[in-house]
Amino acid sequence: MAHDNTSTTATTGYVQPDIDVRALSAVLDGEYAEIRDLVRTNLTTYASLFEEAEELDIDAFRDRVREVVVGMAATGQTGMGFPAAYGGGGDVGASIAAFETLAFGDLSVLVKVGVQFGLFGGAILHLGTERHHDAYLPGLISGELMGCFAMTETGHGSNVQALGTVARYDAAHQEFVLTTPDDQARKDYIGNAARHAELAVVFAQLEVAGKSHGVHAFVVPVRVGGAPAPGVRIEDDGRKMGLNGVDNGRIWFDEVRVPREALLDRFADVSPEGVYESSIDNPHRRFFTMLGTLVQGRVSVGGAGISVSKVALAVATKYAVRRRQFEAAPDAEEQVLLDYGLHQRRLLPLIARTYALHFAQDVVRSHLHDVFSGIADDAGARRRLESRAAGMKALATWHATRVVQECREACGGAGYLTVNRFAALKGDSDVFTTFEGDNHVLLQLVAKGLLTDQASAFEDLDQAGMVRYVTGLALETLLERASVHKMLERVRDLLPGGDEWDREAGLLDSEYQLAMVRFREEHMLAGLARRIKRGIDQKRDPGVVFSQVQDHVVALARAHVERLVTEAFVDKVRAMPEGDEKVALALLCDLFALSTIEADRAWFMEHGRLTVQRSKAISREVNDLCRKVRPLAVDLVDAWGIPPEMLRAPDLVN
Repeated sequence: MAHDNTSTTATTGYVQPDIDVRALSAVLDGEYAEIRDLVRTNLTTYASLFEEAEELDIDAFRDRVREVVVGMAATGQTGMGFPAAYGGGGDVGASIAAFETLAFGDLSVLVKVGVQFGLFGGAILHLGTERHHDAYLPGLISGELMGCFAMTETGHGSNVQALGTVARYDAAHQEFVLTTPDDQARKDYIGNAARHAELAVVFAQLEVAGKSHGVHAFVVPVRVGGAPAPGVRIEDDGRKMGLNGVDNGRIWFDEVRVPREALLDRFADVSPEGVYESSIDNPHRRFFTMLGTLVQGRVSVGGAGISVSKVALAVATKYAVRRRQFEAAPDAEEQVLLDYGLHQRRLLPLIARTYALHFAQDVVRSHLHDVFSGIADDAGARRRLESRAAGMKALATWHATRVVQECREACGGAGYLTVNRFAALKGDSDVFTTFEGDNHVLLQLVAKGLLTDQASAFEDLDQAGMVRYVTGLALETLLERASVHKMLERVRDLLPGGDEWDREAGLLDSEYQLAMVRFREEHMLAGLARRIKRGIDQKRDPGVVFSQVQDHVVALARAHVERLVTEAFVDKVRAMPEGDEKVALALLCDLFALSTIEADRAWFMEHGRLTVQRSKAISREVNDLCRKVRPLAVDLVDAWGIPPEMLRAPDLVN
C-alpha cells in the first residue's frame, strides 16, 4: 500500500515515511530468510489443516497432524538444529527461526514439532552421547521414530528436582528399574504420549546402591508394536482447551527394566559394577547443567508467542482499515475503525511492542546459537542465556495472550467466529504461558540471577537456598553497588546533562527512554535486596521472607526484561541504514518505550522520576505517535510475511 510521501505535520516538519514492505520484511527475516520462506511454503501446502481441525474427530485429527509433521520433516525444515552427519541442518539458530515461523500456522503442528524435535530430539542430542545419537537421531529427525519428553509429573510441575519417579540400578542384571511410586509421580500432560510415541526420555531420581544421585534422564520404550510396553500404563489426558491435535497423556511405570546404556550419559554414568561417575561433582550444578541444555525450548516458545501476536494483529489491523462504524461528522460516510484514536491506542502500541519483542528475540536466538555452536560456550554465557530465555519466554507469551484477546475484541462479533482464526489462536496459545516453565516461576529465576550475581546463580532453586545466597557476600556487594547514592550517580552517568537532564530531555531521546528503564531496574534491585536483608536481620524464616517479597521479585524481573527489550530495539534502530524503514522503526521504538513508561507511570511518579506534567506529556506523545503510525499500520503488519492463507479470515482481511 503506497502512501503520499508529502504528508507533513506543520509544527514539527515530520515527513511520513513510505515503507518498502519487502525491504522491511528482509530486515525482520534477517539471516534466516531462506528457512523462513521454506516454512511459509510448507504452511501454505497444509493450509487445509484449519478446516480439518474442525471437521475431523480427535483421533483422526491427531493422526493428520502427525502426517503433516512427517511431511514437513521431509523438507528439512524441522531438522535444522541437528548435526548434518545424522541428516540435520547443523544450524541451531535456523531451527529456532523455523519454529518461530511455523507458529503462523496451526499450533497443534507447532507443538507436535516442538515435542518431537525440540524436547525429545533435543534431549537425545544434548544429554546423550554417540551411542544414543547413532541409535536414535536418524529415525527421529525423519519423523519415523516418534518420541516424547516425560519430565512433568502431576504433583511436581515446575519443581523438577523433586520428581517422584525412581530409577534404581540393578547391578546383577546391569539394568535400571523405573517405578512410579504413586499417582503424584505419574508423568502428566506429556505430548505424543497418548497415541504416537514409541520412546520416552524419562526424567527420574537415580538410585545406585541405595544412594540417590538426583534427577537423570533415561531412554525408555513406551510402546511395542503400537501397544503399551510391558510395565507401562498410558492414559489419554482427554480434550483440552486447545491443541487437540497433540496427544497429551499420562504414563506410569511398574518395575520397567531398561539396559544400563539407556541412561543419557553426557554428564553422568553408572559403571556395569554400579559405580556412579560424573564430570560435575556438585549435584546442584549437575542438575542445572543438564536442564540448561534444554533452554532452546524456552527460546522457541517465546518466539512462537511473538508469531501468534503477529497473526492476531495482522487480522485485527486489516479489519480496522476496512470496517466502518459511526459518522465522524455530519454528511460524512462512516469512519474506518483505525481512524478512531481509541482504536489506534488499542492496536498500535501492541504492534510496537511486538516489533520490540521480535528484535529482542533476535538477540536471544543469536545467544543460543553461539552457546550451542561453541562460539561462546562458557558458564557465564550459558547463565546469561538461561536468564534471558526465561524472561523473554514469560514476557512474549503473556504478550501473546493479551494481544489475542484485544484483537478478538477489536474485531467485534466477527472475531468470535471460528473461521476468523481467533478461536483457535486463543485456545491453542493460552497454554504458552504455562509450558516450558510457568511464567511466574521463570521470572523468579531471572530475579534470582540478578540478586546473587555470581556463579551460584542457578544452583539452589529452593527459596531458603536462594535467600542464603542473597544474604551472604553477594548481598553486601549488591548493597554497596546499588545503594541509592551510588545508583543515582550511575544513572547520572547515563544522562548527557547531569541529574536534571531527565526532566528537560526530549521524550523522543532514546537516551532518556533507556535511562528511565535502567533506573527502574536498579532501584527495584536495591530495594528488593534491602527488604530481604531486613527480614533476615529480624531472624525471620528465609522461606517466609522470600514468600513475602515475591511480588517485588516478579516486578524486578519484568523491569529487567523490559530494559533488555528496550535496548534491543534501540540498538536495532541505531544500526539501520538511513531511510524510510529506519524512520518507521524509530517511530515504533518511541511508541514502545513511551507506552512502557506510561504503563508504569505510578512507579516512576512514586520514585520521583516523573512529574505530573511530564507524565501527561508522555500520554500526549503516545497519542501523537499513534497518529503517525496509523498510515503505516497495514505495511507494518504485512512486513511480517504471514502467508495470506494463515490469516484465515476471509470476511475481515480481504
